[in-house]
Amino acid sequence: MIRDATFADRHDAGRQLALRLEDLRGEATVVLGLPRGGVPVAAEVARYLHAPLDVIVVRKLGVPGHRELAMGAVGEEGVRVINTSVVRRARVTPDEIDEVERFERAVVAARATSLRAGRGRVDLQGLIAIIVDDGLATGATARAAIEVARAYGARRVVLAVPVAPLDTVAALEAVADEVRCLRTPSDFMAVGQWYRDFSEVTDESVAALLG
Repeated sequence: MIRDATFADRHDAGRQLALRLEDLRGEATVVLGLPRGGVPVAAEVARYLHAPLDVIVVRKLGVPGHRELAMGAVGEEGVRVINTSVVRRARVTPDEIDEVERFERAVVAARATSLRAGRGRVDLQGLIAIIVDDGLATGATARAAIEVARAYGARRVVLAVPVAPLDTVAALEAVADEVRCLRTPSDFMAVGQWYRDFSEVTDESVAALLG
């Protein structure tokens, strides 16, 4: 047991987070879990809000040689977001972008098929997309997911997480329409620090929750 844990497990975190989203009950929403750890949290939120549950499968496009630096992101169905300022500063060529994109698109396609067991994604056009993860550190994947959800046509994007550093929340508030976070501890070191049970989430368990 972790002494300073706030959440028993991801399901407990999801139930607590759902209460912070009470005002969205009855709205036209879709709850999107970030695979894999965000899906058990998202499942509790979707259940409470009586909203559809899906995953949002995205991959960051990392600058060649500096993969931690995102020059964009890709999602399903050809969605592509490019940060032209990063591309320009890093002097990334079109051929280099294409090579990174081909690899990441293959990963997106394989993961989406595996997690959804062949089902298509939920249409976000004109809806409120609630993107849920089990916590954030740098927020790079969440940022990509926000941008991809917009590209899918979501009219509003809300990022909801149980725990994250305050500076990460502040940075993502400039990207999402709204960020709701239950805890922003000053001594944040890792997401798992705030859970008593932070067991690995399997693809099989994600598929079961989506099914």
